[in-house]
Amino acid sequence: GDFIYNSSSFEAPYSQSVYVPDNIINPHPRFASLVQNIRYRRQNKVDIRVPLFPDLNTPEFIREKSESVAEHTKVLESTTDIHMDAMAFGMGMCCLQVTFQARDVDESRYMYDQLAVLAPIMLAMTAASPVFKGRLANIDARWNVIAQSVDDRNPAELGLLTNDELLAAKDDRLVGGGVRRLYKSRYDSISTYIYHCKDDAACQRTFAIYNDIPCPVDEQVKQRLRADGVDENLAHHLAHLFTRDPIVAFNGQIDLNDEETTDHFESIQSTNWQTCRWKPPPPPGPHAQHIGWRTEFRSMEVQLTDFENAAFVVFTALITRVVLAFDLAFYIPLSKVDENMRRAHLIEAATTQKFFFRKYMAPPESMEECVLTQGVDGEAAVASCIAAAAVASNCNLAPEDSFEEMSMNEIFNGKELHFPGLIPLIYAYLDYIKCDSETFKRVNEYLKFIEKRAKGELITPATWMRRFIQSHPDYQKDSVISPSIAHDLMVACSEIGNGTRSCPELLGNITIERMRKEDAYGQVLAGRLSSKERSVLINKLMQRAHINKPDITARNKWRADSICGDDTFATEEDKDSSSKTPGTPRRMNAAYKGPYYAASPPRSFK
Repeated sequence: GDFIYNSSSFEAPYSQSVYVPDNIINPHPRFASLVQNIRYRRQNKVDIRVPLFPDLNTPEFIREKSESVAEHTKVLESTTDIHMDAMAFGMGMCCLQVTFQARDVDESRYMYDQLAVLAPIMLAMTAASPVFKGRLANIDARWNVIAQSVDDRNPAELGLLTNDELLAAKDDRLVGGGVRRLYKSRYDSISTYIYHCKDDAACQRTFAIYNDIPCPVDEQVKQRLRADGVDENLAHHLAHLFTRDPIVAFNGQIDLNDEETTDHFESIQSTNWQTCRWKPPPPPGPHAQHIGWRTEFRSMEVQLTDFENAAFVVFTALITRVVLAFDLAFYIPLSKVDENMRRAHLIEAATTQKFFFRKYMAPPESMEECVLTQGVDGEAAVASCIAAAAVASNCNLAPEDSFEEMSMNEIFNGKELHFPGLIPLIYAYLDYIKCDSETFKRVNEYLKFIEKRAKGELITPATWMRRFIQSHPDYQKDSVISPSIAHDLMVACSEIGNGTRSCPELLGNITIERMRKEDAYGQVLAGRLSSKERSVLINKLMQRAHINKPDITARNKWRADSICGDDTFATEEDKDSSSKTPGTPRRMNAAYKGPYYAASPPRSFK
């Protein structure tokens, strides 16, 4: 087929794009309606700007330096930005998203906050988007492009109007009259943490230290939620979602019973595309179970191989288990999270940039931990450290001491004694749950791969693509991806993904198993199992997953003094229980190069 040029007539009534026709839009009516309604609401076409990569012969930069451009007839952009004007340029991209089931509503909210801090880190680690509209870009990641592609804010909400113009622009059909200042696109990083504040009904510390960026809310929505018993942080989050108008509605889905369906809520929730999404369950049907509270992690970019995608999915799943089992906290001010998002887009950010990250994921709780984590020496210094830790446990940790800039290698693999690194913590967790050897072998492959990428020993897909383009014989050092380069790049990507092309700079010594069409359905799909077959299968699964040993307990419930130490229990009632559950390991052994912390009494932000 012809995949380079569009052979159909060029028509774009919904998007009014001058670059892409509307026939590429998914035929479901939702998508054309989204395209058109975003354009109507913002009062013009979307205006996407991406910095162009300045190569030796890039004509736009030569023009900037010289008034004479007669010899440079290939100038494609009016500025040194790549310009795009349709939702398709953003929502047409791929990504790697993971949704986690939580034990309860509290756990889902806690996961949301911790994953939000990890979002820019994982965006940089999975960067795979160096090309837009046939031009080599000066960024490596997609997120800001999508944010611009669905940005429905009008000039008033963007803060572009004077006070007199605001009065004239008010439109009561729109939420906030269409003039409330909105600081982010509806596709962006989060603007508020949502975990509740114990013993602080007003969440003063949360808003004073961590929620340090503008977060407009619908005050009427917030007041109603607070009046009905929703806590401050969650009410603030939900009221923030309702600063956006619904941008698509279906016939027959307007007059609904909100006691029986959440469709109205989901019309808002599903079009607030943030780095994390907190997902309350819909009301259960008469014959359906409650599906539980979930948290969706949305920042990662899709990789070239199933192995890479699986590695990052497994890593993210395990880090949520580590956070909950060891009672860790990643909180940093949201202004630093946003700065991390900005840095995550830069070329080779995983190896060239440093990112703000929390120094102490849990406060030291003993003399030994003060010495190990903070390097203090002497009786007075240790006593002072322990006293400071006690204060920190009451949410008074000085904000300037809670985070610092770290390289990706330090975040993932550890830094000195006070920061063990995310990967060593995962190994400690696997040791704690006594991971079986077969599972550990595969997980270890994933972790070693991520460790090497964090160290810079392996490159990101974005870096590989950029190098492929720049070394292609048809590349003219002009930041233009010609049809021949595009074709060869797609073939190479397909071959790597299918396992027919080796790529050690991207994968190291990992061998990707070849994917063949004839192997797609190697086993005929079975119908209903007999009771005997089902019993045999369940027994095999139980043996493989070691379900016969005690379940991992909820965060904050158990503690232990060492990875192999005696169990300690939260209450006397627990201690007398005939069924004891092993405690959470207190710290890693020497092989993991540093301390980590066990579950502590329930606490709020640190």
